[in-house]
Amino acid sequence: MTPTESPPWPVEIRANAADRTLSVAFDNGETVTFTAELLRVESPSAEVQGHSPAQKQIVAGKRQVRITAVEPVGHYAVRIVFDDGHATGIYTWAYLYELGQNRVAIWQTYLDALTARGLSRDPA
Repeated sequence: MTPTESPPWPVEIRANAADRTLSVAFDNGETVTFTAELLRVESPSAEVQGHSPAQKQIVAGKRQVRITAVEPVGHYAVRIVFDDGHATGIYTWAYLYELGQNRVAIWQTYLDALTARGLSRDPA
């Protein structure tokens, strides 16, 4: 995707509580399935991302987190509500697409950060 291109638009968003996943089908034919854990630890909220890359928080203990609601925000995003009470992230379509395209590398970076800090994916 070039800087002038619009990201693909979601045509279906489906949460699966049993699998703890969220699937997003885009109008370019791609479907991406995210774990609730990935969406929670990579929440676009200031609480997680901070106000600069240096302020990004590593969120541990979210292996069992579940999505309890997916709420539309205008025509450009969704708010995902998690069972741990987190509900401040606004996931734009562009953010979801970018996260989907890079989820393997992002996930590995997260796992490496947990290890480096002696943290766990499991709740304390």
